[in-house]
Amino acid sequence: MSVSPIFIGIAGASASGKSLLAGTIYEELRNTIGGHSIAIIKEDSYYQEQSDLTFEERTAINYDHPNAFDHDLLIDHIDQLHQGREVDIPIYDYTVHNRSEEKRPLSPVPVIIIEGILILHDKAIRKRLDAKVFMDTPLDVCLLRRLRRDISERGRTVDSVIEQYKRTVRPMFLEFIEPTKQFADIIVPRGGKNRVAIEMIKARILQMLAN
Repeated sequence: MSVSPIFIGIAGASASGKSLLAGTIYEELRNTIGGHSIAIIKEDSYYQEQSDLTFEERTAINYDHPNAFDHDLLIDHIDQLHQGREVDIPIYDYTVHNRSEEKRPLSPVPVIIIEGILILHDKAIRKRLDAKVFMDTPLDVCLLRRLRRDISERGRTVDSVIEQYKRTVRPMFLEFIEPTKQFADIIVPRGGKNRVAIEMIKARILQMLAN
């Protein structure tokens, strides 16, 4: 019998703790409901395919703007998973600012967490989510986390991270991301280690599964 997943959306600023929260819920719930019963989709996987651009042109793109994402493909994948069909998730390579040639197959499972900065910005995505979470982390904390992450994991320099933060990350947060807090069912302060929030979200997911 095909599975119609429960979709949980987690949004918030870059480096606000979305991935940590999603990963913690994933690890703790898989011990309760089974490892093949929960999955995570990252909005970053759906950055636009841009092989037609040079590396220099790709580095100049505003990756915090809604137009940077192929949300139509993400919506199509959500719908296919909802209908019990397997999808091929793109794999994004941050070092070259483009999608990899490889893809990650994902079959429908009971719980799918979708995390990304603009998950709650797109109305069509919002209406497909069964629960919506917003990470309300101070921007100075996000910047420090982003510096550590982008330098160690994505091959960036301190100057490039700070320049991108001033040019696009902070302005786009204020324009597009922060306003989506109003659509959240749960607002999580203090980042992805907030145990009260983690337990609340897990309990809500288990309740939805039971129903």
